[in-house]
Amino acid sequence: MGRWEPDAQGRLARAAMELYSERGFDNTTVEEIAARAGLTERTFFRYFADKREVLFGGANELQQLLEAPVSLAPIEVVAQAYMAAGDDIFEARRDFARIRQAVIAASTELRERELIKLALLNAALAGALRQRGVDDPEASLAAEAGGSAFRLGFERWVEDTKGTPMATFIRDALDALKAVAAGA
Repeated sequence: MGRWEPDAQGRLARAAMELYSERGFDNTTVEEIAARAGLTERTFFRYFADKREVLFGGANELQQLLEAPVSLAPIEVVAQAYMAAGDDIFEARRDFARIRQAVIAASTELRERELIKLALLNAALAGALRQRGVDDPEASLAAEAGGSAFRLGFERWVEDTKGTPMATFIRDALDALKAVAAGA
């Protein structure tokens, strides 16, 4: 591919995922990713802070989805944000998500990074709930519980071979959480 072709960020992400799958995350360099995409290292760093960010970008998109009626319970606001993310961000990227999860599962460093990113996302969601007038501990509990339902739903969605929408798995996990909390 020539340097003038469109979608440099997408080309870099695809090249990175291919190389991570072939060689492993630790054995892949930014130089190799850029070369595979037909671009320069400088271009890579225009889109990604480091090679881990190929795997962990998109958290800001999720925070922007935290738009829901004020009348909803805090956990439902978080659930709607995660389900909207499933529809708007992840559904078109299921194959990418599967490869991404396999790469992350193979690396202790990346599993730790994933947990840190999820914790930061949960903290941001709790902050957004507080801005909507939800007090603590309710804001923090809703964000953490919603994050757990998302993580479980995401894992099941990645494993699913039937094409079930991610939102279904998130809703199922949230319903199970509610049942556990109610003592069912």
